Amino acid sequence: MLVALVICARHKIEPMTRFWTDTVNRLTPYVPGEQRAGGDITKLNTNENPYPPSPDVMEAIRRVNGDQLRRYPDPESVELRSALASYHGVGLDNVFVGNGSDEILALAFLAYFTDGRALQYPDITYSFYPVYCDLYGIEPKTIALEADYSLSLERFLPNEGSIIFPNPNAPTAVATSFEDVKSLLDRHTEQVMLVDEAYADFGATSVIPLVHEYPNLLVSQTFSKGRSLAGLRLGVAFGDAALIDGLQRVKNSFNSYPVDALAQAAGIASIADDAYYRTTTQTIIDTREWTVSELTNRGFEVLPSAANFVFAKAPAGAAGHLFTRLSEAGVLVRYWDKPALSQWLRISIGTPGDMQRLIACIDA
Repeated sequence: MLVALVICARHKIEPMTRFWTDTVNRLTPYVPGEQRAGGDITKLNTNENPYPPSPDVMEAIRRVNGDQLRRYPDPESVELRSALASYHGVGLDNVFVGNGSDEILALAFLAYFTDGRALQYPDITYSFYPVYCDLYGIEPKTIALEADYSLSLERFLPNEGSIIFPNPNAPTAVATSFEDVKSLLDRHTEQVMLVDEAYADFGATSVIPLVHEYPNLLVSQTFSKGRSLAGLRLGVAFGDAALIDGLQRVKNSFNSYPVDALAQAAGIASIADDAYYRTTTQTIIDTREWTVSELTNRGFEVLPSAANFVFAKAPAGAAGHLFTRLSEAGVLVRYWDKPALSQWLRISIGTPGDMQRLIACIDA
């Protein structure tokens, strides 16, 4: 009887990792921001848009009928891609859409970065990049930021491995100029360069116009931030027709129908209501500037932001303590207890009321 109990106990506590492959065992998955439930939470930790989608988007979703839902969606998302092509002044064959920009990044890593050469990206950047490198067995080569946390594209080694970087960068929110990106493309001609523009809606200059000039340029964007559609998961990539065809081949080897009927209808309506998009993004920019001023007046160092968040260094090395106290007060921000980041907080921009609550909690 005792032996049986010991065996049962051993089976209860033994992790079933013996079925995992070496790939799964070596992974360190991406950790998203806390998704705490509750009515009195001010959520400034996941860079979500604080405003709802356009009313036209909600109406477009309501018009999707049962017959559309019982059928598979258009696998090529032609109507949505056509709307995006027209909006950005590119051709239909220059546009790819997927289930969020993270899926597009995952497909792009497999399509373009698994050639045995290193992949270059900033040492402080979006933490999904090293996750994808682990997943696909890609050698990472990190490029150090400057002392002021800006990204100098001069540090990238042309044609010695592909390149990816966000513009603006995350979590720093600092943007790189259009001219600097173009200059790097002039030097880097033999491997793909992916510019991740997830936050470009809030102040960075998009390099989508350059896809006609540089066949190795891929630009990714998302509907999650500026267009308030994080819950629908809709991402887009722009590039030369051959690059887009490569993404299509990889996509159709995984899932031919990644963008559902609701997301396609919502995306088309969002693009059409450009006035709403511009109004909400400008409101967030205005609130961001107010927040920067308030934080600076309280002794924070705030990096110049072109995103819907700010990266702020807390006074007197109090970032970790402040993160904890804000969390206890129901105000969620993002904090990483890591070298070069441990004195900083990443704070999403909410409504004016959200940011006033943040400042009041800091004062308290």
